[in-house]
Amino acid sequence: MLPLLKLGTLALKTLSKPLAGKLKQQAAIHPRFRQLIVNMAQSNHQITTKMQRRIYGHATDVEIRPLNEEKAVQAAVDLIGELFVFSVAVAVLIFEVQRSARSEARKEEIRKRELEAVRQKNDGLAEEVELLKLRLQELEQLARGRGLTGILNFKHIISKENEKTEKTA
Repeated sequence: MLPLLKLGTLALKTLSKPLAGKLKQQAAIHPRFRQLIVNMAQSNHQITTKMQRRIYGHATDVEIRPLNEEKAVQAAVDLIGELFVFSVAVAVLIFEVQRSARSEARKEEIRKRELEAVRQKNDGLAEEVELLKLRLQELEQLARGRGLTGILNFKHIISKENEKTEKTA
C-alpha cells in the first residue's frame, strides 16, 4: 500500500506541472485577470528591484521603470505557475505528514496495550510469588512445630494438606 501511495503523490506532483502551464495560458488570455496579474507583476517588480538596490548598496530613491505589459504578464503567469506547483507540493507534504502521524499514533497505541499486558502479567506473577512465600512460611512453621520428625515427614504433611485443600474446594 505504501509504495502505491508514494507513487500516487509523485504522479500528482508530475501532473501539476502541465496543469500549471494550462493555468498560465488561461491567465494570460482572460482580460480582467490579465489586468490583475499585470498590476501584481508591476508591484512585485517594484519590490524586488528596491530590495536588490538595497542589497547592492545603490540608491533606492531612483524611479523604477515599469515592465512592459508582455513582460509583466509573462512574469506574473510564471509566478502563478510556480505557486500552483508549490501549493500542490505543500498539500502532498501535509498529507504525507498527517498519514505518518496517524500511523505512529496507531503504533504507539499498540505499544501501550502491549506494555499494559506485560504489567498485568507482572502483577499476577508478583501476587503468585507472595502466595508461595506465605505458603512456604506456613510449611516452615509446621516443620518447626513437629521438630525433627516434622522434617523427616515433610512430604507426608504436604500430602495431607493437599488432601484437606482438595476436600474444601
